[in-house]
This record gives sequence, structure tokens and C-alpha cells, in this order.
Amino acid sequence: MDAQVENAIEIAWNPQSDQNLKSQAFEFLNQLRSEPQGWQVCLALATREPRASEVVRHVALEVVNNTIQGRQIDEQGLLFVQDSLMNHIRSCYGDGNGVAQQDPVTIQNKIIQTITYLFVALYANQWQTFFVDFIALASTSSTSVVENFLGTTFYLKILISVHDEIADTIVRRSPEEQQRDNDLKDVVRERDARKIAQSWQDILLYWKTRDGRIIDQCLSAIGRWASWTDLSLIVKDTLLGLLFELVSSPEAIPQKEGGNNLRDASLNTFMEILAKKTKANDKVDLIEILRVKDVVSQLITSPLLHELRPTSNYDTDLAETVAKLVNNTVFDIINILETAPAGDSVVLKANNQLKEFLPFVLRFFADEYDEICSSVIPCLTDLLTYFRKRVRADPDYAPMLPPILQAIVAKMRYDETSAWGNEDAQTDEAEFQDLRKRLQVLQQAVAAVDEQLYIDTISGIVGASLENFQTQRGQVDWRDIDLAMHEMFLFGELAVKSAGLFSKTKPVSPAAERLIAMMFKLVESDVASFSHPAIQLQYMEICVRYSTFFEANPQLIPRVLENFVRFVHHNHVKVKTRSWYLFHRFIKSLRQQLGDVAQNITQALGDLLPIKAELPDETSDNDDMSSDENDRSADATFTSQLYLYEAIGCMCGSPAVPVANQVIFIQSVINPLFADLETHLGPARAGDQRSALQVHHLIMALGTLARGFSDWTPANTSPSSKPPAEAVSEEFARTSEAILVALESLNSSVEIRTAARFAFSRLIGVLGNRVLPQLIRWIDGLLSRTSSKDEMALFLRLLDQVVYGFKTEIFDILNTLLTPFLQRVFSGIAEPISGTDDEIQLSELKLQYLGFLLVILNNDLGSVLVSNVNQPAFETVISTIEHFAKDVTDFPTAKLAFSVLTRMVNSWGGPDLQNTGIVPVAQPSLPGFDRFMMERFSPLCWALPSIPAFNPKDAQGRLVLGEAAGLQRAIYAKTGQEYLTWLRDVELRRMGMNDATIDEYLNALCTFDAKRFRQFFQALVQRSNR
Repeated sequence: MDAQVENAIEIAWNPQSDQNLKSQAFEFLNQLRSEPQGWQVCLALATREPRASEVVRHVALEVVNNTIQGRQIDEQGLLFVQDSLMNHIRSCYGDGNGVAQQDPVTIQNKIIQTITYLFVALYANQWQTFFVDFIALASTSSTSVVENFLGTTFYLKILISVHDEIADTIVRRSPEEQQRDNDLKDVVRERDARKIAQSWQDILLYWKTRDGRIIDQCLSAIGRWASWTDLSLIVKDTLLGLLFELVSSPEAIPQKEGGNNLRDASLNTFMEILAKKTKANDKVDLIEILRVKDVVSQLITSPLLHELRPTSNYDTDLAETVAKLVNNTVFDIINILETAPAGDSVVLKANNQLKEFLPFVLRFFADEYDEICSSVIPCLTDLLTYFRKRVRADPDYAPMLPPILQAIVAKMRYDETSAWGNEDAQTDEAEFQDLRKRLQVLQQAVAAVDEQLYIDTISGIVGASLENFQTQRGQVDWRDIDLAMHEMFLFGELAVKSAGLFSKTKPVSPAAERLIAMMFKLVESDVASFSHPAIQLQYMEICVRYSTFFEANPQLIPRVLENFVRFVHHNHVKVKTRSWYLFHRFIKSLRQQLGDVAQNITQALGDLLPIKAELPDETSDNDDMSSDENDRSADATFTSQLYLYEAIGCMCGSPAVPVANQVIFIQSVINPLFADLETHLGPARAGDQRSALQVHHLIMALGTLARGFSDWTPANTSPSSKPPAEAVSEEFARTSEAILVALESLNSSVEIRTAARFAFSRLIGVLGNRVLPQLIRWIDGLLSRTSSKDEMALFLRLLDQVVYGFKTEIFDILNTLLTPFLQRVFSGIAEPISGTDDEIQLSELKLQYLGFLLVILNNDLGSVLVSNVNQPAFETVISTIEHFAKDVTDFPTAKLAFSVLTRMVNSWGGPDLQNTGIVPVAQPSLPGFDRFMMERFSPLCWALPSIPAFNPKDAQGRLVLGEAAGLQRAIYAKTGQEYLTWLRDVELRRMGMNDATIDEYLNALCTFDAKRFRQFFQALVQRSNR
């Protein structure tokens, strides 16, 4: 039998075995697992001499383990396994000289797993000498000297495995398993914990100068067991002395055997011991007994963390480990302060400890390496949260805040090795900016504790830095100026709230007052003349963020604009392209104050306006995931260039600029674009790709100029928003005509259609009703035969705006173009779909189509749907709505379809009979519509829920039923008793509904309000579908 099992395992795990043989081998082994005595064969294979192959032993032990874990072996069988394995273990690891005969690591781990399962099953009653047996394994004599290397390592691995099995908090356990493990831990504490703790001491004493590997294993075991054993057994002078010795001088152990790694292991053990949950008094005492302060102080002043700190030999791993120890200790101290009763003696001790550890926190927080700094940010965050609660009640905490804030500010500064803008340092830059965001949160926490301290500190730093710049004529470190300006930018979180900087020309708060003073200093110091790109970008960001300052101080605007004009011409591509966006933001927020400078600024930007399209480099890596900020591609540059066009539109469209000048400014921008468009249109038609891209860019630029010029929208009656003057609209009508010519020539290009659609949406606000006569041409151009469903959906959304904006003027035009337009939409909806993207686009097109119908109906234009011109298409409109209302695969569309039908009923169904009390029969505005909505609309309410795939419990499905209920109430409101008769005699009867249910339903329709009937209908459908 042994030979059969061994042969089967060899075949099953041999990659070169015949597949049929493999299948037979696996089948045989599966049968072996289910046989009651199969484990005995496997145990013999795993422990026999001479040894079987490693794979055979591994599989055999796995069968034994599964049998033990599945409780398929009785007590006698378990004791047999114990005896067999212990004999094997003693022969391999007990004499200290078994290096050649010890098991491979995989087999050793498997045996340890088996022993651990035996521990769980036998330790409490049968195997009471479990730990004694393995402690004895560590010694080759009757003495307590643990000189057996193999036995000691095996024993320590057993300790670690036992902990992981019964005490690891990460592992999820059933209540029964948890109770079992708790009971086992209680027995261990009572029976063997003292012996185990003594063994740790003996192992550390013997091996501390001999082998770092055993010391590392022993420390790992101590750290794990500390969470659930009696600390008094660990916190002993001898054992602590050994830990302190390892922390202080791990060099005593040869470097090849572990060396300085033992210091980290010792510190981790300290942290594990400290992490044990104890009462507040015990925790304070534990911090003192472990002499954590002395350990940290000694390490901070050690050569590795002090003398070598400025060098490349600085031990960052050690620093990070010590920082984590400090972080965890301060966490515990804060927790004590938060939970202990006020006035308790433990609070006094914890406060003293906090004062002792704060310098350590700040030391690691200020470390040059961000990983080390980040290790103490959590405890610093908790500390500031605690201060926020207690600083007013306990003034002793106030002196701790200034050094904390100073450390935070100092950490915000670029370090001396940083190279701003270096392509190779983008990752470092991103990590530093992420750190700055975390530091900002800490600064805000300080401000929440002591706002005045924050105001004084930041304004002092900013003022001093700008003053140094002035007095030293720019001969200062760019990092200092960057820090000041970054802090000035962040200062707005406190100074600029919902009310802005000013209230009736006065600062809204002390913080706002300081910020205003800083803004004056920023402009007057001429820090914008500093040559470093980071400072120039910060300057623009600040001016944009605090643009309300310039609204109150318009005399400073020309000076700032001069700087912006210089920056938009910068030779550094990042500064230049970013400044185009920021310039646009600055102009847009101050357009009312720019009338006097519009001409000069427009002329100054003239050399930046010519557009030069560049085809993407086919050799470039299209998968480059660079951020928008660092994207220097031609496409990204053009996108930034569009901000200049919008900024010019904002300036030229300012009410402060005379209309005549507005026209001149527009012509100076659009005429060169028209000429360029005319030049490239021919080659683009001939297939030249760069010319086609140039046309695309020119159309985008024209549309963007229009967007900047006017924020007015049709149907906007606000007195603060007025349409452009007629002369201005006339110029943009020329723009619209030029774009239409290009579109009509190149409407087979999706890129040209996209650009034209973009421009069309922006031109509406400057053209006004001039856009209406061109509408048919726009539709013809934008909806070509090759237009995708997505394009149709986007254009429908635009058309919604036009209908809404010109609802009083659009009827005749809409009447003319509706049928051909809808035919194109119907064709798009009817196209077969292929793939998920196509399915999503179809769903969006259906929603936009129904939304367009709703816009028509909601703006009293419903008669256009049934006019003589469009009557032939009306049946198709109704058919599509009916189809959508029955689509169980697309509930959002079905819901909107019912909304459209309800709106049709309200538009054409006539007056509500219930409200008049005079009209006995329906009076629809469309002859025969009363019968139409009963015969066509009403059955749809039952069509969807009657589909087998419909789930009435589905949340979206219930929403559709709610809309269907609303449709029924709308029909009843228009037709009254006639609808009830129709339901009773025809519709519900055809469905097979019994008389009781019909009476219940009709009563609910007549008497319930909208909400109650909706709930009734949903419940009725759910009841019927059971």
C-alpha cells in the first residue's frame, strides 16, 4: 500500500506524466483521503527511513493534517501521530549534529503545522508536556543550556506557529473556535507561560554573541506572545536587560549572522510589548519600566542617527523603526489622557511623558526622508486633535503648539537636494506635493486650536521672506520664497471663507486683514520678478485665488497684468502653458475692471494666438500616463492655448469696452483665423491630415472666443446678464457661417463634427435668434450618415437648449426640420449594436431622444409633433415610446418613456374632469385622443410587469411602476368614468383579472392620492407576480 501511494503521488506531481495516468493517480489519492486508515499510510511515508522524496512527504503530511483538522482521527490515533512525529523530530533535531539529516524547509514547515494541530487537539488534557518536550529539544544535555541550534530554532518556530493558530487577531474565527482558543491560552498561561519566558531568557543569554538568526526568531516569538501572556513574565530585569543590550549594541553579533537587523527586531519587540492592551495606570508604568524614553534618546544620539544623518550612511531603516516606536508610544499616552479621569495621578504622569516625547516626535517629523516623517504624522494628528479639546482648559499645553507649527512649516519647504522641474524628479515631486497636503491638514489642526498663533506665525514668515527679497534685491534662496508663497496660498483656507475677503469694503476677519496686508506686500515687493519658475507659478496661483483683493484694489491690476503678460511668453513650457490657464482665470474674475487695458492686452497676446496644428508623433508612447500638468504634447499645448482665446473674449466682451471697440477686437482675432481656415480647407478636403487637424483647431478657437465673450444664454431674464450688442452678434454670425462652410465641406470627419458641435454650443449665447435660420444647416452638418449614436445624443442635448431658449420663436423652424431630424435619430436607434460601448451609447441616445420630446412638450410646443407636416412621423414617435416603455433591460429609459406619455396626456387630454365638475365627458385638445390614450397608453402600464423577466422587487423596476401609476392617474383625470368602464369591461378583463381585484384596483384609482396609488400599484404587481 505504501508503495502504491508513493507511486501515485510521484505520477500526479510529475509534469511529464501521461495525462490519463495523472487522472488515475489523482482519483486514487482522493479516495485515499476519504479512507479512515489512509492517514496511517501517509504518516509512515512522511517519517520513514530511508526518506521518501520531498513531494511525497509533503503530500503525505498534507493528508495527515487535513485528517487531524477535520477531526477524523480518534484520541488514540492522535497520540500515535504525536509519538511518531516526536520520534522523528528528536532524531532529526535533538542531538545538535543533524545538519545533514534535517528536513527541507517545506517539510519542516509542514511538520510544524501538524504539531500545531496536535497542540490544539491534545494540549489541554493528553499532551500536557508539550512545551517541556520542545524546550528539552533545545538542549543536548540534562542542563538548561540551550546550545542545540537545530532544536532551538525548531522550538521557536513551534512557539510562533502556536501563536498564529490560537492568538493571531487577523484570522477570523467562529465563536466556537474563539472560545476554544481562549481556553487554550488560559491553560498555557497557567501551566507553561513561566517556563516559556525563562526559555526566552536562556536563549537570548546563550545565543546573543553566537548567532543572530536565533536571536531574531526569539524576539519575534516574544513580540507575538506579549499580546496575550502575563507581561510580568516578560518585563523582568534580566530579559529587559537583554533587550536593551540588543538595542544598544547589536554589533556584538557578527554582521554575517544578522548584525544591525537585530536592533530593528528588538525595537519591534518593544512595540509589540507596548501594544498590549492594559489599564491606563499599567500603560504609563509600562512605558517607564521599558525605559522607552531612554532607548529612543540613546538611539537618536547614536552615530547611525546623529553623526551620520547628513551623510549617505544614515540608517534610514533604523530611523523609521524608532519613529514608529515613538509614534506608538505617543498614541498610547494620548489615549491615556483622553480616557483617564481629570485630576487622576495617571494624567500627571502621562502629561510628563508627553512633554518628554514631543521633542522626539518633532525630531523624526523634521527628518529629511519623507518615509520617516510620515511615520509620526498619525500621532501628531491625534495630539493636535486632543489639544483642540483641552488647550483652553489646560494652558500647560499651549507652549507645545509653537514648536509643532514651526516644525510643520519647516517641513513644507523644499529640501536642499530638490531639483524643481527636473524630468527625472517627477516622482519625488509628486510625493512631496502629497506630503504637503498631509502637512496642510496638520496646519489646519493647529489653526483650529490657536487661530491667532497660526495667523501670527504664517504672516510673520510671509512678511519676512518678502522683506528679505526686497532688501537683498532678489539674492535669496528660491525655496524660502516658495515656502512663503505656498503658505500664503494655504492661508486662504482660514481667511477666505464663504463671505470672501471684504464685507462693505472692510476685512471680514482678522485673518482676512492679514491676508490683505500680505497681498499688498506681494505686489509691492515685485516678487514676480524672481527668475525661478516655481515662484512665478505660485505668484499667478495666488493672484487668481485672491482675485477679490484686486476687485477692491483695481489700481494694482495693471501691474499684475504686466507680470501675467510676461509669464504667458515664458520660455519654460510648464510656466507658459499653466500661465495661459491662470491668465484666463484672472481675466474672467476681473472682466468688469479691464475695459481700459483690453486693447493693450489683446495686442500683447497677438503673437501667441496663431494656431499651428501638429499631428501626434506615431513613434511616441501612447500609454504614457503623465499628468495633465506635465503633459507637453502638442494637443495639450493647444488645449492650453484655447484659454487665451477665452481670456480675450472675456476682456473684449466686458461691458466697460465700447461696442465699437468690441467689434474691432473681435475682427482682429477672427479675421486671421478665417484666412487660415480658408487656406487649409482645400487641402483638408483633399485628405491632408495636418490641414484637417488645423481646421479642427481653428473651429475650436472660434467657439472658445465666443464662450469667453458672453455668458448670456437665451431665455435668461436676469438683469445682470444681457445679450451682446447687434454689431457684436453680426460678427459672430460671420464666425458661425465660416464654421458651417467648413463643416459642410468636411462633415464626414468625426473630429470636425466634434469641433463644430463644440463651437455651436458656444455660439448660441452670442448669436441669439440669429442661430435659428442656420439650424437646418447645423443639423445637416452635425448629423451625417457616419455620425455615431454618441454624437446624436450630444446634439440632442444641444437642441434641448435651443428649444428652451427660443421657445417663442422656434415653432416654424422646428416644424420644418423635425421629421427629417427624427428620421436620423430613428435610424441611429435602429442600428444593430456590437459591444458594450455601443450598448451604452444606444441607451444614452434613447434617453436624449425622450428628453428632447419632453422639452418640446414642456415648452408648449407639443403641437409641432402633430402638425400637418409632422403627422406622418407621429406614429413612429409613439411606437418608439411604446417600445421603450416595455424594455425590461433598460429601466431608466422605460421610466422616462412613461414620463413622456404622461406629459402627452396632460398636453392633449383636455381639462381634468374631476376639477371642473361641469364637463361630463372628455374634451381632448386633439380629436379622438381620449380613446387613443386609453387604447394605446393604458395597456403599456401592464405590459412591462407582465414580461417574465421583470422583477417587481428591483429598485429601478419599482420606479418604472411608479411612473406607470402616474400615467394611469393622468388618463383617469382626463377621461373619468369612460376610463373606468374601459378598464372594467375591456383591458383588465382581457388580462384575466378577477372581479374582486378589478373592484379593488378601480377603487384605488378613483380614491387614492398620487403617492398612495403608486404604492398600491407597485404592491399589486408584486402580488400578481408571485
